[in-house]
Amino acid sequence: MEDTPIETKHYDGATGGWGSLKGMIRVFSRELSSPAILETLARQNKPEGYMCSSCAWGKPAHPHLFEFCENGAKSTIWELTRDRCGPEFFAAHPVGELLGWSDYDLEMQGRLTTPLRYDAATDRYVTCGWDEAFAAIGAELRALDPKSVVFYASGKASLETSYLFGLFARMYGHNNLPDSSNMCHETTSVGLKKVIGSPVGTCLLEDFGHCDAIFYFGQNPGTNSPRFLHPLQEAVKRGCKIITFNPVREKGLERFINPQNPIEMLTGHGTDLSHMYLQVRPGGDIAAIMGLCKHVLAIDDARLAAGGPSALDRDFIAAHTAGFDGFAATARATEWSEIERVSGLKRADLERAADVYVAARRVIGVYGMGLTQHVHGTQSIGMLVNLLLLGGHIGRQGAGISPVRGHSNVQGQRTVGISEKPELVPLDKLADMFGFEPPREKGLTTVDACEAIRDGSVQGFVSLGGNFVRAIPERDAMEAAWTNQALTVYIATKLNRSHLVHGRTSYLLPCLARSEEDIQASGRQTVTIEDSFSHIYGSIGKRSPADAMLRSELSIVAGIAKATLPSHPKWRWDDWTGDYGLVRDLIAETYPAEFRDFSARMFQPGGFYRGNAAHERTWKTESGKAEFTHPDVISALGTGDAPGRFHLITMRSNDQFNTTIYGFSDRLRGLEGSRMILLINPSDMLREGLTEGMEVTLVCDAGDDVHREVRGLTVTPFDLPDGCVGGYYPEMNVLVPLWYHDKESKTPASKGVPVRIGRG
Repeated sequence: MEDTPIETKHYDGATGGWGSLKGMIRVFSRELSSPAILETLARQNKPEGYMCSSCAWGKPAHPHLFEFCENGAKSTIWELTRDRCGPEFFAAHPVGELLGWSDYDLEMQGRLTTPLRYDAATDRYVTCGWDEAFAAIGAELRALDPKSVVFYASGKASLETSYLFGLFARMYGHNNLPDSSNMCHETTSVGLKKVIGSPVGTCLLEDFGHCDAIFYFGQNPGTNSPRFLHPLQEAVKRGCKIITFNPVREKGLERFINPQNPIEMLTGHGTDLSHMYLQVRPGGDIAAIMGLCKHVLAIDDARLAAGGPSALDRDFIAAHTAGFDGFAATARATEWSEIERVSGLKRADLERAADVYVAARRVIGVYGMGLTQHVHGTQSIGMLVNLLLLGGHIGRQGAGISPVRGHSNVQGQRTVGISEKPELVPLDKLADMFGFEPPREKGLTTVDACEAIRDGSVQGFVSLGGNFVRAIPERDAMEAAWTNQALTVYIATKLNRSHLVHGRTSYLLPCLARSEEDIQASGRQTVTIEDSFSHIYGSIGKRSPADAMLRSELSIVAGIAKATLPSHPKWRWDDWTGDYGLVRDLIAETYPAEFRDFSARMFQPGGFYRGNAAHERTWKTESGKAEFTHPDVISALGTGDAPGRFHLITMRSNDQFNTTIYGFSDRLRGLEGSRMILLINPSDMLREGLTEGMEVTLVCDAGDDVHREVRGLTVTPFDLPDGCVGGYYPEMNVLVPLWYHDKESKTPASKGVPVRIGRG
């Protein structure tokens, strides 16, 4: 009698549809949100409305009736909850107790309402006044060496706040300005800058209305950027072919039912999105793209030999690129057997995908952290650019490279000066504008900051939003070292675990949400953000603040700066707090090419485009041309295969945005309940002697002497490539060594962590 096949967990429905509506309604009812939330959602991502604080997807000039997605709605509802986390809560719960709470339970306490300081005698956060907090923080910062302090930005703060935060850091005396990009898309900033001269993607939102093919790598729009599903669906309906490379078969790239289409909702008939779905092994993207390029070159050779037209855009290659011959030689010399082994894909499938590429007149390359979060992630990006350059698919309509950003303003923060790299910031101009000498030394990245906290050389940490301690690698070791700091300051809307891992002196400062009304001396204020397509939008909050004590992020940053720095006639913190338009004027003066007439243009429908040289085929590289690169590895992983070794990919659920957990439903993968699960395919289960529901331990197998493990994981059969296991972020972060990161950008390599499976 044959063994009964193991059935993998999966979701039978499509992305969107009634499931998406039910997900929003569930959060709305649980959060007891005000009916006014409906007015906020109606204005979300629309001109002169409120710009979603979730992902950084573009806002169309002609928005849908409902220009928000399930996770965008969840984010808004989550912040506009009626629940409050005030002084009474902290009086009842010592920090030591709260450290045992889950991420979900901490945030479920609601909005923070009053400024708090940590009291070591009672192990509690206690109420303090704003002036008291600013004065005490300023005194602590003045007592520290500026080089020993880190200013971290989460990626959500406005352009105005981010500009002042970076300015404050440099006036104080350092460039230690890591942000959430360091943990996700810093590989893009480094990799794209090297090969096309631009640290950001070249596509515009309207390019998706003209492309013939989309080659899609390591990004899940169903969970991470659901509004992207609309242009993808429209592209497919007009004949565009999507070729998807991802270890996980994500519903967001398989089938979509548009919730705003009554016929699709009533009939349940959606759109099949991916023309081909290739489950590449973790780290196998370099090999897979090499296979595509190898076949494209073979087609070109055959055509030329037969006297036919080239399969390449040879005019573009000659005029705009460098290094083609070297790359072509590398591709031709790479053996198909090696490509198949590393990618886990069949030659015939890669050749079929390459045929789609050759037939397309306009190709877009889309990618997410599945491509970037590897030890050789920069080389993966270089390979994707190689593929696009072969056909001249950068710098023209309907073509280009398009990284999909996460946090709503993470790209914009970099644009206005949140960077540890001094060469990316116009320091001479800042010196002239504000009458001081900015520091010129390179600052600390996220990984650098963590290493410095561990060795004691960082003694202060100021966090503009986010949940840094929960998001970083090597979490257990980092939490142990974190408390040795002299000062930690957290600016936040809700309580999270990072706030409980504190320095000897610690302050928790509550701020307004973006959707809330921000009234300053000159009246109601507008803030601005930048999307993944380099477009800038104004955002106006209209909801009543959760508490009268709340202050805006900008006013908190200015308050700390004023209390820390000496007085200076050009440092007008009170004026800038009173009128954010003055800050926009500073941004326009600092970056005149991108931000001319800033305040006048910020409500332009569809946002105003700040420009991108590579989009215009101006290449700000060392050679002055777009660079073909040839990788020195065929796998992006930092470790190879070995008996009993798996490679872990960390994942986010459908009920999650970054470290914020909205609930315990991962509907689009057919998973419900516990987040402490280990996803593994049935064949690997049988080889390892595992059964569904068995409790196991995952142990890091990176090869150093440090023991890292996560216990209590439930074996769950799932459709993954051989040798690949999956688990949830941030729960799996403890398994990621701090040193295990992309070699050039230091982005943690969380999509290919070597692990072994133990019992119990």
